[in-house]
Amino acid sequence: MRDLSLHWPGAALVALLAVAPAPGAAFYFPGVAPTSYKKGDLVPLYVNHLTPADSANDPKLRSVFSFDYYHPPFHFCQPDNGPEYVRESLGSILFGDRIQTSPFELKMVENQTCRVLCSTEKFPQRDALFVNSRIYQDYDMNWLIDGLPAAQHLSDPSTDTAFYSPGFALGQVQDENPEFNNHYDIYIDYHEAGPDNFRVVGVLVEPRSNQYPSTPSGNDCNSIDRPVILSESEDNDPVIFTYSVYWRPSPTPFATRWDKYLHVEDPKIHWFSLINSAIIVIFLIGMVSTILVRTLKKDIARYNRLDQLALDDFGDGAVEDGVQEDSGWKLVHGDVFRPPKNPLFLAVLVGNGAQLFMMVGLTIAFALLGFLSPSNRGALGTVIIVFYTLFGFIGGYVSSRVYKFFHGESWKLCFFYTPLALPSIVFSVFFLLNLFVWGRGASGAVPFTTMLILVIIWFVISIPLSFAGSWLGFKQPVIEAPVRTNQIPRQIPPSGGYLRPLPSMALSGILPFGAIFVELYFILKSIWFSKVYYMFGFLFICYGLMIMTSAAVTVLMVYFLLCAENYHWQWRSFFTAGASALYVFASALLYWVKDVSFLSWTSGVVYLGYSLLLSLLFFVLTGTIGFFASGLFVLKIYRSIKVD
Repeated sequence: MRDLSLHWPGAALVALLAVAPAPGAAFYFPGVAPTSYKKGDLVPLYVNHLTPADSANDPKLRSVFSFDYYHPPFHFCQPDNGPEYVRESLGSILFGDRIQTSPFELKMVENQTCRVLCSTEKFPQRDALFVNSRIYQDYDMNWLIDGLPAAQHLSDPSTDTAFYSPGFALGQVQDENPEFNNHYDIYIDYHEAGPDNFRVVGVLVEPRSNQYPSTPSGNDCNSIDRPVILSESEDNDPVIFTYSVYWRPSPTPFATRWDKYLHVEDPKIHWFSLINSAIIVIFLIGMVSTILVRTLKKDIARYNRLDQLALDDFGDGAVEDGVQEDSGWKLVHGDVFRPPKNPLFLAVLVGNGAQLFMMVGLTIAFALLGFLSPSNRGALGTVIIVFYTLFGFIGGYVSSRVYKFFHGESWKLCFFYTPLALPSIVFSVFFLLNLFVWGRGASGAVPFTTMLILVIIWFVISIPLSFAGSWLGFKQPVIEAPVRTNQIPRQIPPSGGYLRPLPSMALSGILPFGAIFVELYFILKSIWFSKVYYMFGFLFICYGLMIMTSAAVTVLMVYFLLCAENYHWQWRSFFTAGASALYVFASALLYWVKDVSFLSWTSGVVYLGYSLLLSLLFFVLTGTIGFFASGLFVLKIYRSIKVD
């Protein structure tokens, strides 16, 4: 059982942990301050889980499951007193990190050659089958030295630039035979910050497969040309694990040591995506501006002029006929603010969408400002959870204000469903998928104690904040509609062409997706290939473009809908912008076809499950953006006309 203690800023979270039962895991915000070593000081090497990756020969992902480093079939060497878990942040645990101590002994600026780590007693046939399967699936080993991941040296063929790629191969396939790496050449770059003051600034590992006839020593590790090939038909001889350590001086200072790890893959694609999205946004905003500034201005002036003529010439029906022939959006003024069907459900969705909107925006802003350094492992996931929890107040407030605007009466249900409905769905799917991961014995399975802490945070912090926001929202005066609502609903003429629900969603949803599809590809690659995502500058711009695109295209579609005398704009605006989630899920399926080739059905279930979960959250987020943009637009135009 892990001894995890939780160190979070904020008295509320500290108080929560004080009353929480002793968990099996603890969390903290690890510091990013440099650690200085003197010559001969021990530099700890920590091991992390093994993760599936791509290779130069086969760029496709074969599995989504990661495995604990000390998973018994690997037979890796353990410390004398057994491995101990290193304290991790909440986000680190949720994303599958399982950091533990190791038996490696690294002494600062002291080279070591062909040191024996340990020897297995035997390698059973069943374990050989498991290890060989992981080698065929291109699994990577992950180590940490002074917070830096042990990496392999790669070169980008498109830009011919060298960079460090975190992780190194468990083994390799040569002539259709899987070779198990049991020797590691560890190259550590260090920077001398002062007299006898050294700092680690880079870590490279070159693994090899050596079948030793006896216990090696001296330069024996470099003279073996026979690889370790584990037989799957019978038990294997013991495997001897060895390593060498080489310290290399480097001019790289500690502050920029991550630069060589953070490689931008084909930056031209990012810039092309931004330019393409910016052109779309400019085009859409131009169309909306044309409607607002020219068409609507003329409509409003004409309506007000005709209303004045109607007052001067009371009883003349020609004026009303002229208005009807001219346009249709004023004709529905008596119904446009009629409450939609299922107003409670829509208000709950909008409240949760506002909570997501604030969480995503502030998280990207924090990352853009450098607060979420990649050396701060798990910080991104932890900050997402903290922000989502704290913005429960925003979700409750927005939900109650919208529900009150809809003249809803079941305010207790609004209080109850806002903090429970969507989070319950997300947690249930997450729990179900976690069972699949647990069933495979993978390290990515979130411990029960961690899930219990999430539930406690949810009930102790998020739900009370949501209740407080809902109560404050209901205490505020209702948003008054600028026109009165008729008692008898107006009949809606049938819509045709692109104004029907499905065609309008298909046309409108693709535009917000177009603003983010390139960054979405890199995010998916970062998630499934266990790569570091750090291009938050591009992501920040894409997020802004997506907001503007969702708002503009929804306003445009709502205007056309009102002109067709259809006043059911509330749900249509939400679904019009939220339809981009269908394209997000379609892109996940395309990514599966193009870059993923799972060898087990459980991997496919987990991939599809998380893809659906991501699409659902994206639907709520973009739908909320479209709803608020349309709501402000409708309020604006109907406040600008004179109605008797």
